Amino acid sequence: MTKTVEFYFDFGSPYSYLAYKALPGIAAAQGAQIVWRPMLLGGVFKATGNHSPIEIPAKGKWLSQDLQRWAKRYRAVFRNNPHFPVNTLVLMRGATGLQMRGTDFDKYVEAMFRAMWETPRNLGEPAEIAAVLGEAGFDAAAFLALVNDAQVKDQLKKNTDEAVARGVFGAPTFFVGDEMFWGQDRLDFVAEALAG
Repeated sequence: MTKTVEFYFDFGSPYSYLAYKALPGIAAAQGAQIVWRPMLLGGVFKATGNHSPIEIPAKGKWLSQDLQRWAKRYRAVFRNNPHFPVNTLVLMRGATGLQMRGTDFDKYVEAMFRAMWETPRNLGEPAEIAAVLGEAGFDAAAFLALVNDAQVKDQLKKNTDEAVARGVFGAPTFFVGDEMFWGQDRLDFVAEALAG
């Protein structure tokens, strides 16, 4: 039986981006597959009473330095996005819809994480989303239809509700079996769980 690690993520989470850069190497080293779980972090925060670290002044001040340290460790390009925080509802519907269709999910995830945290773009603006999609080879009109599909909307809500029901309170969150790990700084524990 193939080992798996579930990865609950949201493009608006810089730590999800860092996990996105590091997790594939960990999974490959352990012979494991990543099960991608797009969710709406804002919905998780609302359901759990949690808040983004940027909303807490002392954490927000420290956040930039911490992110740069982790980016250096993972040899990842990371730039603070001046438009952060961004409402990611449309972005996460896109991930959910493409995953449901089984097409271009990986390409989409790469494009959105890159546009959010490597070459910071204002992904809260529909025109900017359309530009990023076009640059990545997506049809913006088809994408708009996808993110407005009732089944896609329902699936993202279901993903988010399932995350909360499993104990998720932030992003990124990982599951190896029933064991939950929160935060990209717990990836060593994820690797140990996969090895065990």
